[in-house]
Amino acid sequence: MASRKASLEHLRNVPLFSSCSTKDLEKIAKAGDELVMPAGSMIVDQGQTGREAFIVLEGTVTVKRNGKKVATLGAGTVVGELSLLDHGPRTATVICDTDCRLMLITQRHFLAVVDDVPALAHKLLASLAGRIRELDRQSYG
Repeated sequence: MASRKASLEHLRNVPLFSSCSTKDLEKIAKAGDELVMPAGSMIVDQGQTGREAFIVLEGTVTVKRNGKKVATLGAGTVVGELSLLDHGPRTATVICDTDCRLMLITQRHFLAVVDDVPALAHKLLASLAGRIRELDRQSYG
């Protein structure tokens, strides 16, 4: 496991958490569990019920939707964040391209942190709104 200071720096570089204070980042770090997954591991399976999100701390992952690659993501990105808001089906499959160090955060723990760190809810809403706008531009021009 990385040192506490290194973990906080990784979280600070996640856009979703960029406006959080060190104290807030410590709460987020305590709410999550770090794990290491080898290259080729499936993190998220499209269509399955989601109950947690993953923050990529180190490594790269491929996102596939209906078997088609839609993105390659690296450190500082979050996958599965819709599952922090509901228990709907996963919208994509995510597979580790390299060995990855991830932070897993469950919906229950995330919502407890949001109660303590309201700025996090604001950032999450802004992030989701940005994605909706981008999808709208792609669909309707």
